[in-house]
Amino acid sequence: MTTTGETAAHDTVEAAIRSQLAKAFGGVRGVIEAAVPTIAFTGMWIATSDLKRSLIVSVSAAVLLLVVRLVQRSTPQFVINSLIGIGIGAFFASRTGQAEDVFLPGILYNAGYSVVMLLSIVTRWPVVGFLIGSVTGDPTAWRADPAVVRLCTRLTWLLMIPCVVRVAVQLPVYLIGRDDAVAELGILKIAMGWPLQVAALAAMVWLLARGRTPVRPAAS
Repeated sequence: MTTTGETAAHDTVEAAIRSQLAKAFGGVRGVIEAAVPTIAFTGMWIATSDLKRSLIVSVSAAVLLLVVRLVQRSTPQFVINSLIGIGIGAFFASRTGQAEDVFLPGILYNAGYSVVMLLSIVTRWPVVGFLIGSVTGDPTAWRADPAVVRLCTRLTWLLMIPCVVRVAVQLPVYLIGRDDAVAELGILKIAMGWPLQVAALAAMVWLLARGRTPVRPAAS
């Protein structure tokens, strides 16, 4: 539950969203931790063309990052997310025996996320609006203000664009290249992962810097 102090700390919608976005992205360390398992898998595959060995190295890298987090007693959230992602990819690839299937869950995830965000925009329930609700204590009160709905719609578009671009580029490579495209898919996943996300975040921060929409805390 959000406290009154937390609500007061964000006197504008823009400040509240910036704060929640900063938590969600995980900073530079979160970016690196998300990329390391993919780099490990791709590098080992290029060197050996051995699916099992590449999966072991990739999962081991994620587990090592998790251990470091636990030893340092820092939040393991982003490492766990990375470990779950590579674990699902490893399951797909081990079931089919095709190395390129490591990247299929990520493509499907981005496609599904794009559909959800597009539906939220069309129905005028843009997903970014719920970041405001997490600050005010009322998950839906923001919809009463048309200006806030418009702002959240623009921000949701910006959040959706990287997902759409990834699917548009990576899916054809996956379908056409198959086993010959493993290295390309790994490079694309790294290049179109956090760099695209950071670009979207920069655009969102620029948009947020232009306005000062008051936060309306939930009625007690």
